[in-house]
Amino acid sequence: MDFDLSWVLWGLPIAFVLGWVASRLDLRQLRIENRQAPKAYFRGLNFLLNEQQDQAIDAFIEAVQNDPDTSELHFALGNLFRRRGEYERAVRVHEHLLSRGDLGRTDRERAQHALALDFLKAGLLDRAEDALRKLQGTPFEGEALLALLAIYERSRDWAQAGEIARKLETLGQGNFSNRLAHYLCEQAAQAPNGQAEELLRQALETAPDAARPGIELAALQTRAGDAHAACATLSKLAHSAPAHIPLIAQPLSQAAIACGEQAAALDILKTSYELSPSIDVLEGIVALDPDKDSARGWYVQHLEREPSLVAAARWIAGEKLEHEQFHPQVQRALDHAVKPLTRYRCAACGFEAKQHFWQCPGCQAWDSYPARRVEEL
Repeated sequence: MDFDLSWVLWGLPIAFVLGWVASRLDLRQLRIENRQAPKAYFRGLNFLLNEQQDQAIDAFIEAVQNDPDTSELHFALGNLFRRRGEYERAVRVHEHLLSRGDLGRTDRERAQHALALDFLKAGLLDRAEDALRKLQGTPFEGEALLALLAIYERSRDWAQAGEIARKLETLGQGNFSNRLAHYLCEQAAQAPNGQAEELLRQALETAPDAARPGIELAALQTRAGDAHAACATLSKLAHSAPAHIPLIAQPLSQAAIACGEQAAALDILKTSYELSPSIDVLEGIVALDPDKDSARGWYVQHLEREPSLVAAARWIAGEKLEHEQFHPQVQRALDHAVKPLTRYRCAACGFEAKQHFWQCPGCQAWDSYPARRVEEL
């Protein structure tokens, strides 16, 4: 049977026409999809700029459905969910991104960082810790280490916090010597006396100008009955950390009285008071002054220099009034009035407390409490 070439001649044009029609249909569909995706994206962006987050989320979901391979839309959607507190949905978006095999290294690291933030904001600290540790060696390592540091501080895992702080110093993220000293002091507070002293001395070596290690070492020495050592520690600290003398004044006066070194301690406190008057330093001077009548005169001298209601209340407490029968009521009213003035206030968030804190209970900032009380700020 002879092969009929006419079929070839007819088949080639027909195949060409069918291919052309198919390509036109594909192009048309592609144009429709491309128009829909950017339209939904820009609509979502417009809603976002107008603070209409619900509508923005709906538009971004539509855009993702039209083009599921667009990673930027996934990032935008996940960040929106996190900002709204919908952490479970944000986690699903970022985990979906990480599960994609075609995701580039940069976007994968970015998705891992976003997932860690989702867990952190949701308070899932264990999962956040695992996610953050996977960012080692990425451009997000510094941020991840800072977040890990916050986690370990929050969970009071001071040994792990110290390890992370040293890594941050190695990466050039700042000087963490004072923070490391605080961690050692926190560990010392939970350790037996012998180990506690070793940790506190290590803290002194780590941050020689920090006040806390010396104050806590002196307290440890006082509890052990070594008033001479406590007095020596506090006297040295008064020279290395003069801004914290108001915190040192009371324990120094008590240690000096216990070991008979009142004169040397009194000289330290008087010198500090002349440079910078403080009610706490004044109380230390009054406690050490052997002449009690002269000691009470310090309150009057303080009032001449500083309009202090606290000093006035302390002075009146030891004075005889014309109507002495009303003295208890007057004194009680004054003591009540000065209570808010004797508090300490965080310079970062304004949280006030009766005692001085090295880490603010409100905002968790370190060294944010000045050594001076509210009245003196």
